[in-house]
Amino acid sequence: MENSLLEICCFNLESALIASDSGADRVELCADPSGGGTTPPLGLIKAVRRKITIELYPIIRIRGGDFLFSEEEFEVMLHDIESCKSAGCDGVVIGMLLPDGRIDKLHSSMLVERAYPMGVTFHRAFDWTRNPFESLEDIIDIGCERILTSGQQPTAILGSALIKDLVKQAAGRILIMPGSGVRASNIADLRRQTGAHEFHSSARIHKKSGMHFIQHSMQEDQESVMADRHEIEQMLIQLSR
Repeated sequence: MENSLLEICCFNLESALIASDSGADRVELCADPSGGGTTPPLGLIKAVRRKITIELYPIIRIRGGDFLFSEEEFEVMLHDIESCKSAGCDGVVIGMLLPDGRIDKLHSSMLVERAYPMGVTFHRAFDWTRNPFESLEDIIDIGCERILTSGQQPTAILGSALIKDLVKQAAGRILIMPGSGVRASNIADLRRQTGAHEFHSSARIHKKSGMHFIQHSMQEDQESVMADRHEIEQMLIQLSR
């Protein structure tokens, strides 16, 4: 059986260290979990790069919301890719769409070209495309090495039938990586149902603040999103069977 790999989506330095120490194969580094993940600050990227030896792929997404970006936003993403390259990252994660729901091949190709020789993952913008099979071929043409997808459903388990079809169509030309709602309780079933060999999970839990003093007149939640070491270890156990 082909070896399976686990990528952990991390939103802070501590989570990246947990992912690395727990045996994960790759970190996707993001900011703003409530916004679906945006480009992390360069200081964080550099700190994570210094601290972990597994693969590091920051997301290149200037803002939350849709995946239709202006020329000005695109220019920022080009510069962010250069920063990731200079920081010694192994790859980046991108995704751009046209107004009609097709892949923005022109701009995405330019991002891939700017990233070289780093690897490039096309993120879940894929799940908002109008035709996943056409989009798969477009992303292969662009030169990405994998697609992160939940099978155009809220979770990868719900989208497993489409993911299976995408794996079959890809036929080894590109990796299809299920993500969204992937946990130790379902990762083995997901591998069996889809035929995929790379999996993406945030393994997230909420960590309470260590503050002893809380100003109760302020309502902002001070919990942080953190990777769960036990959950990662259990997923890896499931993938090793």
